[in-house]
Amino acid sequence: MKRKIMKNLIAWKNQPKRKPLILMGARQVGKTFVLKQFGAQEYSNTIYINFEDNPRLCKLFDSSLEPKIILKALSIEMDAEITEGKTLLIFDEVQECPNALNSLKYFCENAPEQHIVAAGSLLGVKLAHVKGFPVGKVQFLPLYPLSFLEFLEAYKETRLKTFIEELKAIEPLPANLHEKLLIYFKEYLFVGGMPEAVAEYIDSQNVSKVREIQTDILNAYSLDFAKHAPKEHVMKINQVWGSIPSQLAKENKKFIYSAIREGARAKEFEVALQWLFEAGLIHRVPLISVPKIPLSAYADMNIFKIYLVDVGLLGAMSHLSAKTLLHENELFQEFRGALTENYIAQELVHSQYPLYYWTSEGKAELDFIIEQDEFIYPLEIKSGNSQKKKSLRIYSDTYHPKMLIRSSPMNLKKDGDILNCPLYLIEELRSLLR
Repeated sequence: MKRKIMKNLIAWKNQPKRKPLILMGARQVGKTFVLKQFGAQEYSNTIYINFEDNPRLCKLFDSSLEPKIILKALSIEMDAEITEGKTLLIFDEVQECPNALNSLKYFCENAPEQHIVAAGSLLGVKLAHVKGFPVGKVQFLPLYPLSFLEFLEAYKETRLKTFIEELKAIEPLPANLHEKLLIYFKEYLFVGGMPEAVAEYIDSQNVSKVREIQTDILNAYSLDFAKHAPKEHVMKINQVWGSIPSQLAKENKKFIYSAIREGARAKEFEVALQWLFEAGLIHRVPLISVPKIPLSAYADMNIFKIYLVDVGLLGAMSHLSAKTLLHENELFQEFRGALTENYIAQELVHSQYPLYYWTSEGKAELDFIIEQDEFIYPLEIKSGNSQKKKSLRIYSDTYHPKMLIRSSPMNLKKDGDILNCPLYLIEELRSLLR
């Protein structure tokens, strides 16, 4: 299974001044698989250490954090040569060994020639609360679920993916390709981008098995809440987590605390929300008051929307059947907007866009506001073929943007000052705008 992040890993390897790398990402997004594949592809040998499966190895870091001593001990313990530039060291589940995590500082300072990568479940939560973590001594790289284009790659639709990536003009795609991509898009809404679910679907086409995998992943997340979160916040984390599908089912998708529990207030649940965010399980999209650069300066962090890390998991949490999703019956019509917006959110994050949204006193709302190349663009999402553009027009009359963007099932086209970007093309939005 090919992942786009491999290019970033190779770029890290080739840096003349290389820091230890920490691969961030939610559980089950494929961190271990990617790192092992990277090691097999780019190095003579790989030394893989999993501190959760083999906690005894953590003792190697008890006496000294000096790289020379650690490398010698690891070489003996793993019965393998460690060669500068030719050996990749992988510290997996590194959160289980704080000394190994802290040793990265000394690898950066005293052994930069060693190629070392760390990863782990809930690492974002752990790092946010580790005192004295060596900021500036490591490089961070995020890994997300498979994007739609990675889904096509996994499906062996390499030529179709390449065709999309090499689009040179904003003009409609051939009708047969457009329809084919919409079919794949609907499948992606059900399967999502969790690697195990994608692999199962491509291998067996069995949607029941895919849903079982998604349910297992959700259960693993719930176990993580109980095992790793502060005990006094476990119930609140579960309550916030469980409320997300109903929050997104509303026409106004602004996160409302009273939807968790009647009378609930922000102060009660802000720690739970932050924990889920640090765990990489949710994307938080704040409201902006005025679309000016930088958008972050005009964000109201107290008013926001929440999306799940993966659209397939959202469908599983909502108990939507494959028949409901793929054949678009009435239930899917009602929830389709939530699924489509969640998909767009995770694709934009994958493309490294910070997320914001905008409203105008109940008159208009735009799902996302994005910033690129010193321009601000409004983005409206349509899960159907409606061509209504009231919100875009209100925004345009007020702020006069360079271009308006609508993403829908319609084909690629430029309609005056509106760019219609098909839902399946949103990953290529950055290049389309250029």
